Amino acid sequence: MDKFLYEDLDSINKFGLLKDLPEFIEKALADKIVLREYQKDALKYFITYLENDELSKNKQIHTLFHMATGSGKTVIMAGLILYLYIRGYKNFLFFVNQTNILEKTKENFLNNLSGKYLFKDLIEYLGEKVKINEVDNFMGLDKSSNDINIYFTTTQKLHMDLVTPKENSISYRDFEDKKIVFISDESHHVNSNTKKLTKDEEADKNSWEYSVMSAFARNKDHIMLEFTATADLKDKNVKAKYMDKIIYNYPLLNFRKSGYTKDFQNFATNSNLWERALMAIIMSEYRKYLFSDAHVNIKPVVLFKSQKIKESESFYDEFFKKIKNLTIGDINKLYNSEIKELDDALDYFKVKDSSFMLLINSLKDSFSEEKAIIMNGASDNTKDQQLQINSLEDKDNPIRFIFAVDMLNEGWDVLNLFDIVRLYDTRQGSGKAGKIGSYTIKEAQLIGRGARYCPFKVEETQEKYKRKYDFDLDNPNRILETMYFHSRDDSRYIAELRAALIETGMEDKEPVKLTYELKDSFKESDIYKKGYVFSNKRVLKDRSNVRELEGSKKNTLHSYTVRDAKGHINILFGDDENFLASEKDIFTKSIKFKDIDYNILLGAAESYSELKFSVLKEKYPHLKSMREFLTSDKFLGENTLEVSYSSKKINGKDIFNGLICAFNNISSYILSLKPEYEGSKTFYPKKLSEVIKNKSIYISSVDENGGLGKSQNDNPNKNYQLSLFYMDWYVFNDNYGTSEEKLFIQYFNREIKPKLEERGLKFFLVRNERIPDLAIYSFADGERFEPDFLLFVEKEKIDKNSSFQVYIEPKGEHLLEKDEWKEKFLLEIEEKHEIKNTTITANKDYIILGLPLFNEKERKNIFDKNIVKWIESV
Repeated sequence: MDKFLYEDLDSINKFGLLKDLPEFIEKALADKIVLREYQKDALKYFITYLENDELSKNKQIHTLFHMATGSGKTVIMAGLILYLYIRGYKNFLFFVNQTNILEKTKENFLNNLSGKYLFKDLIEYLGEKVKINEVDNFMGLDKSSNDINIYFTTTQKLHMDLVTPKENSISYRDFEDKKIVFISDESHHVNSNTKKLTKDEEADKNSWEYSVMSAFARNKDHIMLEFTATADLKDKNVKAKYMDKIIYNYPLLNFRKSGYTKDFQNFATNSNLWERALMAIIMSEYRKYLFSDAHVNIKPVVLFKSQKIKESESFYDEFFKKIKNLTIGDINKLYNSEIKELDDALDYFKVKDSSFMLLINSLKDSFSEEKAIIMNGASDNTKDQQLQINSLEDKDNPIRFIFAVDMLNEGWDVLNLFDIVRLYDTRQGSGKAGKIGSYTIKEAQLIGRGARYCPFKVEETQEKYKRKYDFDLDNPNRILETMYFHSRDDSRYIAELRAALIETGMEDKEPVKLTYELKDSFKESDIYKKGYVFSNKRVLKDRSNVRELEGSKKNTLHSYTVRDAKGHINILFGDDENFLASEKDIFTKSIKFKDIDYNILLGAAESYSELKFSVLKEKYPHLKSMREFLTSDKFLGENTLEVSYSSKKINGKDIFNGLICAFNNISSYILSLKPEYEGSKTFYPKKLSEVIKNKSIYISSVDENGGLGKSQNDNPNKNYQLSLFYMDWYVFNDNYGTSEEKLFIQYFNREIKPKLEERGLKFFLVRNERIPDLAIYSFADGERFEPDFLLFVEKEKIDKNSSFQVYIEPKGEHLLEKDEWKEKFLLEIEEKHEIKNTTITANKDYIILGLPLFNEKERKNIFDKNIVKWIESV
């Protein structure tokens, strides 16, 4: 096989041929879990593989999900358990390398009081309640039970139980007559045998991998699901093993570029260890206050990382002595550190209290001994402590900082870690030129583990689970999505750490910082000083006019067959009358929901949480009662239950069971009625000077052909080059946009600027570099859209001035068809929009409009015709 399994599935995905997710998965996952697109894809890849005979034919199902730390592998595990449950699998074996990871996982899968519990409190399938049970083995389980059974163990214990069986423990017999799903987390630990490929047969048989694979081979219906972020695919034997098994590949690089991680910065100083720690807790306290200012309840956590247990214990004692005796002098000593972020934090507290006593008292309270935990070795690694450090985001968890050696390198699942303090200055190189030391790689992996994004939003329009300030680096809230690694300012160490971070995917090889600066000529203009910019809002679609069930669901036929013990022995040769007459033994009865005894109807409906009156009322605001929903012609009254049966009559229980099946489909439909959005027709004003400012952004790489990231002022490509610095109509000092955006500015300067000047109009062109307040939302479904350019035009009249705000979107040829909805929206704005009535509109007419998509090759003539027509009408 010359390519990985996931590459075949990538091809299927490109053609839009992946299988859909069964509704049961999202229905049974915890309400707080919103599946991300890559998580949905991971589940769809597996479902497509399992249900595609050409891909999985004649194979025992064995797959590996190779996914970044923090990307939510346990959510995917839960989704797969639910999917395989409806495929007939009830027994699951979960095994992992470390006991501490196991305890955390049990909490996630079993404890419905845990903040990270993965499932709904009440799981229902076909009207039956489904429980999640922990079991000690798979022997003697009730075959008629509808429950999900999970056996949790470590790889080592599983191996020992299998090679030296004991009473009531799991053994090879458990794997012979039941189909079981093996779930291996951090599965790179199981590949000891694959890596060695030893010729010593006895050594092979004593390996963990041999035991696991031997149990797996006992039944062809077993399924193996492996998960890891660190498969050693550089090892040729590991790579060969997993070529046909890696079903989904989502490395840290993809995870970070998608915006689901914190930003990372090395906070490097030449201070001593105590001062380094003090800086870290000041930055942490600064974050706490900023979160509070934004009305977000998040507690930032600090990790103090030592190399040796004695060093960790010694610094633990020193820390509390120092914090107890903290003085104003200690704080003042940190000023003028040449670290802007630290000075910003100190300035913030100085404004609140120039004596710094507020900061000192706040630090003493936040970083007191009762809010610390030490996790240095096995003696510290109790079950309660493990649960405590794995619930650091919980509101009732007091822990603010952690002292540790190597206890937290793997299996730690925390979102609110923002500072890691390296309490040592040694550099452990590999000893080989160009090779990164193993300890530095471990540090990079720890940083990657702590880089999971801590979800929050300051404004309603922001995405909660993604970075918000990549295109606004100077925003004070950028620190709320940035993690610091505090270390000594050692150039050799920092270079090696950076190389390790690049290798793991946590940092770009050549990140580029771009700065957009407003020209003085624009800042001094009346448009900038007195002008406004308008945008609409994303709002929930109004369901107040929905007065009845959707038409397609009001006259549905639901079929149900009563199961009994009756049967026939048929003669398949000749004209056996019994065989021909067997059809006559089946009777059918059809009954409308409104004609069914209401108690039976209500009892069946109550089996589904989606059919609670409070839920239905949200979907159908005019609904008066459950009786109306179940029996009225406006809702389910005209639905028909068709019951097939072979006995002389049917009873209430048969009708009840038939309704259970019917309500399963109805509840799924109600669940599918997700909140829908639209863009408001009203556009709201904000001062231009408060929205359009200087800003800095990071991009991963620069297009060397002159496109994205390259200056337009001195572009190496003559087709794009234009000295914008000297052109007052363009508000920023430069344009670093795409090639299509550069071509548009060339076109504007060449053909549109003269026409505007001929009409005596004042105008400015603004490059919208993801400025949040310039985003607009489509009227149809509230989809967010950030047009690349805004053209502001003013016309002076004798009686009343007019101000125009024009949206312009250059688009590459390959995107014209995909983004057709954007053009449709732009062309609707002029006719459909209205301006929010305020005092600012009294002396000026404000008009907002959009133009067709611009493309130099394909759409220039259409665009030119529209913009010229508009200019002539102004």
